[in-house]
Amino acid sequence: MAQGLVSVADAVAQLLRNSRVLAGSENVSLLSSLGRVVAADIEGVLAVPPADNSSMDGYAIRHADINKPEQALPVSQRIAAGHPPQALAAGTAARIFTGAEIPAGADTVVMQEDCEAVESGVRIRQLPEIGANLRRRGQDIQAGQRILPAGQRLRPQDMGLLASQGMSQVTVRQRLKVAVLSTGDELIEPGAPVQPGQIYNSNRYTLHGLLSGWGFEVVDLGIAADTTEAVRDGLSKAAELADVIITSGGVSVGEEDHVKAVVESLGAIDLWRIAIKPGKPFAFGKVQGTPFLGLPGNPVSVFVTLLIIGRPFLFACQGLPAGQPHASLHTALFSKPGSTREDYLRARLTSAGLELFASQSSGVLTSTSWADGLVRQPVGVDIAHGDTVEFLPYPALFSA
Repeated sequence: MAQGLVSVADAVAQLLRNSRVLAGSENVSLLSSLGRVVAADIEGVLAVPPADNSSMDGYAIRHADINKPEQALPVSQRIAAGHPPQALAAGTAARIFTGAEIPAGADTVVMQEDCEAVESGVRIRQLPEIGANLRRRGQDIQAGQRILPAGQRLRPQDMGLLASQGMSQVTVRQRLKVAVLSTGDELIEPGAPVQPGQIYNSNRYTLHGLLSGWGFEVVDLGIAADTTEAVRDGLSKAAELADVIITSGGVSVGEEDHVKAVVESLGAIDLWRIAIKPGKPFAFGKVQGTPFLGLPGNPVSVFVTLLIIGRPFLFACQGLPAGQPHASLHTALFSKPGSTREDYLRARLTSAGLELFASQSSGVLTSTSWADGLVRQPVGVDIAHGDTVEFLPYPALFSA
């Protein structure tokens, strides 16, 4: 690893040590809670099911009432789901349907395929074991049982689970507010005519897409000119409006890279220059007490560093588990020498293995759209054609 550079693992660990849940909590309608983060452990308040019920259409009986083969019992009641039963009279059967409450006294349900309706009631042609075809009270949920942990991002099935408890609202974390500030005199927004020396601001849109996809609230602060005053104004405003600040560009060592110096004047830079490729100039610190992530300006570097280094930190600040998705293992269909930095290669998965995009330059944004994910190449490790390598697929990295 290059001297003076912090390893990726150490950088992520340092960010996580400096993380805390920054988002407050709020109550939202259960119907609008998809993707929100549970603020505190949720316990069941009701037993589910609330009473013993039948898992089959059939007949509820007392097992002890059947003492001979093919015995017939009179049918004393009919019980449909949603209708409370009467206690089962001794020596009788109750016609019962799936989901209906088991009457007091009954201990077994005989499915209708093993019964025969006769003039005197029902003949039990095959007697199951005692307790058959019953769903016991609380089989799914017991009152007081933890049903969802804090930090759970709500999925459709979780919404259904809470609804089964009669909950119409749920307490969730407020969406983490992340300010995005682009820097550079060369940047203009799509839609405007490009002049000599100008480029369109692609980083803004990459960052918006990733942050919004993770469920965060983006505070867009536009483009700051390459002056100390403009960068200072933008960062001060970001610190007032957001929980976390992200900038792109201006954290390297050029004369026009003002972000690092301004951050140091408004707070501190705690981490700078990571042994990652692309993205070495990544910086972390605070601006007026607000956490700051300084991403490089090259578009692929922005993409990679936010996915690999920024994502765990942002998730921790939202109250989510901060772990990086597990890499899958595939065969490399390419060769590449190792380097002094941990490399994240844009690659596409085929039926035969992983293909590498022709150019791995940090300015070739095409590589990120062509690829299906990132191959992690550890520091100093050569990759030969046919080697097994670690692959981080985009769906795992993009998922909230």
